[in-house]
Amino acid sequence: MDNAESWLLEIRLFKVKPGTRAEFDRISREGTIPLMRSLGITVLAHGPSLNNENGYFLLRAFPSEEERVERSQLLYATDEWLAKYDGPVSSMIDDYDTSVFAAGHDLGRLIR
Repeated sequence: MDNAESWLLEIRLFKVKPGTRAEFDRISREGTIPLMRSLGITVLAHGPSLNNENGYFLLRAFPSEEERVERSQLLYATDEWLAKYDGPVSSMIDDYDTSVFAAGHDLGRLIR
């Protein structure tokens, strides 16, 4: 984790169903993002797309691919996710895409 070169950025681009973006954003701000952070997931940014009325993005950072997979699996297995967010969030998502890429040398220093 001390090697700044090992940090990865993950961006998720969601296409939410028409008319659901405000609620998707509310649930994200009030629920899913705080849950991610409580599990040690570094959320750098998230919110509605400025150029797509049904778009939403989530930008996260991880020290390694293994950590990204492990933390994501942990999130989706929590009682809180399953009881409060899985159904509502899944019903609002029309589609999404995930891209993972290596971060620059300074990212590790910047996010600590």
